[in-house]
Amino acid sequence: MTATFTRTVTAAARESLALVLLPLPLLVAAVATAPAAFTGGGTRRWGRGRGESQRAEAQAAKDAAAAAFYELDTAQRELRISIETITAVDPSPAARKAAADFEAFGRRVDEVSSTYITAVDAHDLDRDDLDGAAAGRARADLAKAKDELVRAKADLERFGQSLGSLLTRAENQLAQVAPAVERARQGLLAASNALDAARATGLKADDLAARLAGLSPELTKLNQGAGRHGVQETVVRAERVQREAEAIRSEAEQLPQRAAETDKRLVSLRTRAQALTTRAAGVAPVLSELRRRYTAACWQDLQQVPEEAERAVALAEQRLGEARAARDEQRWADATSLLATVRALLNTTDEDVSAAGDRLRRLDEVAFDHHKEVERTRFAIRDAQRLAMAGRSTPDPRHARPLDEAVDRLERAVGGLEGRHPDWWHFLTETEAVRHSVARVVQEIREERGKSNPSGGGSQQ
Repeated sequence: MTATFTRTVTAAARESLALVLLPLPLLVAAVATAPAAFTGGGTRRWGRGRGESQRAEAQAAKDAAAAAFYELDTAQRELRISIETITAVDPSPAARKAAADFEAFGRRVDEVSSTYITAVDAHDLDRDDLDGAAAGRARADLAKAKDELVRAKADLERFGQSLGSLLTRAENQLAQVAPAVERARQGLLAASNALDAARATGLKADDLAARLAGLSPELTKLNQGAGRHGVQETVVRAERVQREAEAIRSEAEQLPQRAAETDKRLVSLRTRAQALTTRAAGVAPVLSELRRRYTAACWQDLQQVPEEAERAVALAEQRLGEARAARDEQRWADATSLLATVRALLNTTDEDVSAAGDRLRRLDEVAFDHHKEVERTRFAIRDAQRLAMAGRSTPDPRHARPLDEAVDRLERAVGGLEGRHPDWWHFLTETEAVRHSVARVVQEIREERGKSNPSGGGSQQ
């Protein structure tokens, strides 16, 4: 032990002597580092390294907690979008419950987020005097906050997975919105373009322009989106706008053709009215011939035809003038209605004017040979009788009775021709009425047999 002590003292003396012999600058540096050699400087360096390791662990815990916080926030925002999608479409109790559950998860997220923020604020890992104990506490608090954030995120993800069917249904309904709205917008654009093209030809189309302007509020609501007005309401609105826009487009495209057709009808009906005036003038001679050759019963219902035709043509001419004014003002609906009135007037007058000539012709034919009319009617009766007896030994009274009455009416009509001045017109109307009654019986028989034998295998005549 004495020898060891002596060697130590000797080594110390040599080190002291070396310090004395050093130049002044080196001496100052050596003196500055000497205490570390004598007081165990190695232990100080080891302590500083241990503290840095604990600070790094705390910082790693802080980074991990921050990452967990970010992931939870991202998951919550994504799930909020899903919930908003569901509630925008689905008013069902299941959707309302999902929204309520999400709000509860929101409160839990707020709690764990508050714990994390408190832990971050409570520990300053960047201060120089951070000791190992403080770093350890920071690491523990931040690790605990991270674990809570991770658990909350896992629970939130499981909740999101449980919404799969609700979300799929909602997304399918939402998928209908964008195409429907786009179709409506394209329809409005097409209607506007067609309207511009019609106006370029000199047509005003004010009514179509007003209808198109009336769709502007609907377009505003479509632009506001389904989130504000609901998915189903938005889709229905878009379809309604599209239909109306399509109708406006179609009418605008047809306007030039409609104008041309209106002009053509105006000319055609005016020409027809003029021709009918000429034809009506020829009724008087026909009536004169009827009065000269046949009894009053044959022509008295035609006495007023010339005067009525004159009044009808005059009224038609007046309505044609009104239609022309409506066309010039481009009131197409009014013009069309007036032209339809003119057409009806001329049709009725045409029939009345034609009736006089037809009456004279038919009376001449039957007066010359009435047997053709009789045979024609008897053939219809016999044909119906054969059909009524087909497959039967006796006819059905429901069919036999009207057929027997038809025979009697024909005989009476023929008997009425006796005398110097027979009523040929009564004869013609009576035989025609007999044929109509027989035709009704035939129709009834065929309908009844068609019901009893749907395959069509029954007797036919």
